[in-house]
Amino acid sequence: MVSDQRIPDETLQESKVEALESSGTMSGPLVGAAVGIHRRRRNEALVLILRVLCMSTSVIALSFMVTAKESSIVTIYGFQLPVHSKWSFSESYEYLVGVSATVVTHSLLQLLIGTSRFLRNSSVIRSRNHAWLIFAADQAFGYALMSAGSAASGVTNLNRTGIRHTALPNFCKPLHKFCDHVAISIAFTFISCFLLATSSVQNVIWLSQH
Repeated sequence: MVSDQRIPDETLQESKVEALESSGTMSGPLVGAAVGIHRRRRNEALVLILRVLCMSTSVIALSFMVTAKESSIVTIYGFQLPVHSKWSFSESYEYLVGVSATVVTHSLLQLLIGTSRFLRNSSVIRSRNHAWLIFAADQAFGYALMSAGSAASGVTNLNRTGIRHTALPNFCKPLHKFCDHVAISIAFTFISCFLLATSSVQNVIWLSQH
């Protein structure tokens, strides 16, 4: 209960500091309070920037994966066979699409809530319970992205190397556009994972200070 009431108190203190700043009557402890408020606002702006970056990288990963499809011809044992590849043919790629879409939704929701509170000069994180909830969500989605990226990497590596001791070729030669889209999607998936991990660190710092 005490931790939940602390945020409104900080908002009230911030309003008083802003009023004194405009009147030019700040001195002593009030100067220190103003510095603390400016530092908090800067950290909260960094949190919102991380949300924008995470949402953007997840959208890129999602876009490249759902547009990964191509048709071509491969030669096996001297026979030319038509092949058609599409992201939905692989469960690993479908998993990556599902996780990326979920992360986009999560990041957008947190961005809207955080931006609304930031513009109203309120703390982006309302309470310790809110901070723990965001931390848990970022951790869960971060591990899900790592899992999806790893699974998709395994399938992509098999497409590039073929299967040993068989005549199955490197499918990425005739389907280079498809493989390029998948590779870019996987790369941005891991970038999104890193950004969520960074956001989790920011949450830990906030919890240690409140």
